[in-house]
Amino acid sequence: MKLTILGGGGFRVPLVYGALLQDHAEGRVTHVVLHDLDTGRLSAVTRVLAEQAAGVPDAPEVSATTDLDEALRGADFVFSAIRVGGLEGRANDERVALAEGVLGQETVGAGGIAYGLRTVPVAVDIARRVARLAPEAWVINFTNPAGLVTEAMSRHLGDRVIGICDSPVGLGRRIARVLGANPKEAWIDYVGLNHLGWVRGLHVAGRDELPRLLGDPDLLGSFEEGKLFGVDWLRSLGAIPNEYLHYYYFNREAVRAYQQAEKTRGAFLHDQQARFYAEMTNPDAPALKVWDDTRAEREATYMAENRETAGAGERDEDDLSGGYEKVALALMRAIARDERTTLILNVRNRRTLSVLDTDAVIEVPCHVDANGAHPVTVEPLPDHATGLVCAVKAVEREVLSAADSGSQATAVKAFALHPLVDSVNVARRLVEGYTEVHPGLAYLR
Repeated sequence: MKLTILGGGGFRVPLVYGALLQDHAEGRVTHVVLHDLDTGRLSAVTRVLAEQAAGVPDAPEVSATTDLDEALRGADFVFSAIRVGGLEGRANDERVALAEGVLGQETVGAGGIAYGLRTVPVAVDIARRVARLAPEAWVINFTNPAGLVTEAMSRHLGDRVIGICDSPVGLGRRIARVLGANPKEAWIDYVGLNHLGWVRGLHVAGRDELPRLLGDPDLLGSFEEGKLFGVDWLRSLGAIPNEYLHYYYFNREAVRAYQQAEKTRGAFLHDQQARFYAEMTNPDAPALKVWDDTRAEREATYMAENRETAGAGERDEDDLSGGYEKVALALMRAIARDERTTLILNVRNRRTLSVLDTDAVIEVPCHVDANGAHPVTVEPLPDHATGLVCAVKAVEREVLSAADSGSQATAVKAFALHPLVDSVNVARRLVEGYTEVHPGLAYLR
């Protein structure tokens, strides 16, 4: 089976390959094609993968190319993990937003909109090529903003594109762990959009254990989200929010922390990964060790500003192991081998949430089999969550419309309607600022 990874020179690709190396069953991936526009990055990642495969007799073959059509032809699965504009683009997203006093995070608020506006046209081109060159392939979208990009691609690929994220998986795992439950045996009642969802229940053997967690202040305050949001706020919500909702519930504090930080997250990763890829030009460098050390630093500093604002301290060691590659592998196995499973995924709504139309991409538990991912019916969200979901989905739709039409006025509308952008004039200045620093937004007129 052939797997094509778009953005194959990306830093997190070895996580995916490491997961593939543990799969020795019939029907596994035997050929991995890395596609990237940067030959230096491809070379660096290929070296890491070669060291990972050392001593594994049935390791998947790895090849690399800068030709997108060549990479797609004959693919059974396509992982889309591109970053349009690179980490320099992410750093600019943060900088422009923070100068206007609003959040610049890569998937939330102004930064997420800017990232979406330059990514959607590229993602749509990829979707069209997949439909033409590999019509039977399944596309698994890692590219952020994951829900928005998945919805853009679904307009050309239908249900054959599925978005994944490790945040809900990590959240469910942490809740199960603190409750003394096996995450593999728990049903997680999670619903929302990507980076905008809530766990409303965790069922073990037919019993919802979440009330026990919410009723025990010591237990509730003992894990990441309890420390991040605070026990009182979680008990008020009656649910455990995805960590990215910290940007909404504590927006002023988050913006202030990012403004005061020595470096934004994007600038930090830009410099860190620049060092990694520079070191990989040394043929004697131990590629896998250098990559692993860099990854550990990356994971330990994740959402550091938010944790500092909340006084949450360092991340627990158990939360430093990633997870999105495991979701991707489980998803591939379920489809390729009909190994039926349940995963939290980004898929078209169908009739799952009545407040959204059938084509809106949402993030919910799905039953997965050889025919793809099927969203599970969920209870309606409370009004406060419904309002936020509908507002952010409306913004995503304006982003898609702006990307399709090239309308600068529609792009301004997308920014202005977002709950974390507090002025139409700010929205106008954001579009001006982003257009100046991003060549990929030159299509807006």
